[in-house]
Amino acid sequence: MDSGKQITFPLLMSVGSAVIGSLQFGYNTGVINAPQKIIEDFINDTYIERYHEPITKSTRTAIWSIAVAIFSVGGIFGSFSVGLFVNRFGRRNSMLMANVLAFIAAILMGFSKMASSWEMLIAGRFVVGLYSGLSTGFVPMYVGEVSPTALRGALGTLHQLGIVLGILIAQIFGMESVMGNRSFWPLLLGFTFIPAVIQCILLPLCPKSPRFLLINKNEESKAKSVLKKLRGTTDVSADMQEMKEESRQMMREKKVTILELFRSPLYRQPLLIAVILQLSQQLSGINAIFYYSTRIFEKAGVEQPVYATIGAGVVNTAFTVVSLFVVERAGRRSLHLLGLLGMAGSAVLMTIALALLEQYKWMSYLSIVAIFAFVAFFEIGPGPIPWFIVAELFSQGPRPSAIAVAGFSNWTANFIVGMCFQYVEELCGPYVFIIFTVLLLMFFIFTYFKVPETKGRTFDEISAGFRQTGATGVEKHSPEELNSLGADSQL
Repeated sequence: MDSGKQITFPLLMSVGSAVIGSLQFGYNTGVINAPQKIIEDFINDTYIERYHEPITKSTRTAIWSIAVAIFSVGGIFGSFSVGLFVNRFGRRNSMLMANVLAFIAAILMGFSKMASSWEMLIAGRFVVGLYSGLSTGFVPMYVGEVSPTALRGALGTLHQLGIVLGILIAQIFGMESVMGNRSFWPLLLGFTFIPAVIQCILLPLCPKSPRFLLINKNEESKAKSVLKKLRGTTDVSADMQEMKEESRQMMREKKVTILELFRSPLYRQPLLIAVILQLSQQLSGINAIFYYSTRIFEKAGVEQPVYATIGAGVVNTAFTVVSLFVVERAGRRSLHLLGLLGMAGSAVLMTIALALLEQYKWMSYLSIVAIFAFVAFFEIGPGPIPWFIVAELFSQGPRPSAIAVAGFSNWTANFIVGMCFQYVEELCGPYVFIIFTVLLLMFFIFTYFKVPETKGRTFDEISAGFRQTGATGVEKHSPEELNSLGADSQL
């Protein structure tokens, strides 16, 4: 079997251990929604206990909104700090250190009820957001760097699978019969402690990134032995050659700061692509579905909305697995285009269903189908692809800074949707998804004309294509043309 296509136990172990960080991100994205009413009652009871008068509706809404949105604020700070850690401590050790934040967050959120303090709940949400922001940078970078070129897309999709599994676990644990009740909601929020313990046990057993060892630390023999373990073969000359080419290229393009990334015309196109792809994920409307799915199902007349929401989580997970198997065959660009177009169609269907719900009761079934289709198309392309394609678009020098900028864009858009959707929905009613349809079509057009295919190409071939583009000012290359550009193509 070709070692480039072989999944060895050390490789699976490394990717699996890293992806626990993605699961934490997904879990903490979804966990706050299930016990909303119970937490609002806790805020009310605590307020009465302190001030001997009931809380006003606007104050309670403000405290609740802050508890939800502060997670994204933590994520913004975390994602922007990725570069500070990965080059100094390495990818694996950075993931290990970040678990300190998960432990702090679990303690703050888990004991907030006992301490009668919504401030502890908000602080815990901020800290776990910080952890999640770091994870969304560390995990795709580490997975991309330990994976063989032929499997990078499929294994990169596991980051998104971790996220959606986390959301699904949060939805199931958040049921009233499990932990989404008055007695156990602090345990529901503090559960983040358990995956952090598991990751702390597993990560030290995993190797460091061979790219980090060779390129950042100049430890060639260590990088070679790590690669042999990861690939399950003694002949790792092709991988070593690829990394050495990238290292030589880096001699010419030193470590790039965020400011330099924005200033250099060389990185303008890949940076624009990275940012727009992240925006296409968050401004697609998917978080509107996840944050408010139970309410959308209630409006659609579903009798047990919590089960419909879990159904959406199951569809979400199933189609991430589909993407995992097809991403190396179909390619990143094609899947992203298909996903965006499918989501736009589903959003139109959802708008029609919600608008005609009063006249035709059977429209509630159509709205469920539309939501499930929306989620399925999201996981085919816009869900997994923006995370790992950013690591593919940049070589080692600018990669940490580029991932920080992309993560910042993703979390900021996440925050905007989380804060604004309720208000926009009140203004637009059932027509709110028309806004997302327009955005999805704009992202489709951008992807069609600007995003190159990265399937089966080394990091250096991809960045060489952009170097050629930056030098000539020509925007469009065929994949064959990009493939033929060697690592030493001059500016």
